[in-house]
Amino acid sequence: MVSEQFKQTIENYLQVRANTDELFAQTFAKEGKSIDQCCTYILNKVKESGQMGFADEEIYGLATDYYDEDDIDPKYLKDINARVVTNAHINKPQPKPQEPKPQPKAKKASKNDNPQQLTLF
Repeated sequence: MVSEQFKQTIENYLQVRANTDELFAQTFAKEGKSIDQCCTYILNKVKESGQMGFADEEIYGLATDYYDEDDIDPKYLKDINARVVTNAHINKPQPKPQEPKPQPKAKKASKNDNPQQLTLF
């Protein structure tokens, strides 16, 4: 089982590629293919390699391979319990910075500010 973040990252990449590449769009629309199985395929290939880190392009290449290949060995579709760390950034809503409240302007002292003082002029 992969994280939603990993699955979403792969799906976003594939969708963008399908939107910009007509040939891949046909491949991406193949029946019997799914994002869940694609992610499982990727994990199995990663496990088989024995490596612990991959460039984004390598993982995206595996995702593309899954959709390109019609005869994938069933051993690559076995669920793997693994922890996947992605470098994709999820934008969390940031609270709006509060603007400082305007400070009341200080009154200038004048002769008439004292109500007990009488003015003749």
